[in-house]
Amino acid sequence: MGYPTKVQLIRRKASEQWYINFPAALAQAMDFARGETVEWFIEDRSQLLLRRLQTPPSPKKKRLVSSTTSANSGNKARPSPASSASTTAP
Repeated sequence: MGYPTKVQLIRRKASEQWYINFPAALAQAMDFARGETVEWFIEDRSQLLLRRLQTPPSPKKKRLVSSTTSANSGNKARPSPASSASTTAP
């Protein structure tokens, strides 16, 4: 999903400055911090690459713990011999 953003230009007497605002949703998803330094690279005339100089550590993810000691792991459930022997005919 893209985030359309307008390029802004501020002209002063002796200079001009270009701005591209970074959408808040992207900044939050990337876990950017205020004042963080990044670098721009020109890939081609249609793509800019933004690179962090220092990447923060990834948030810890919960790991799924699987039990390897289960006796029935991966086996289909079978009725126990006691339950099948207790059926009676009408």
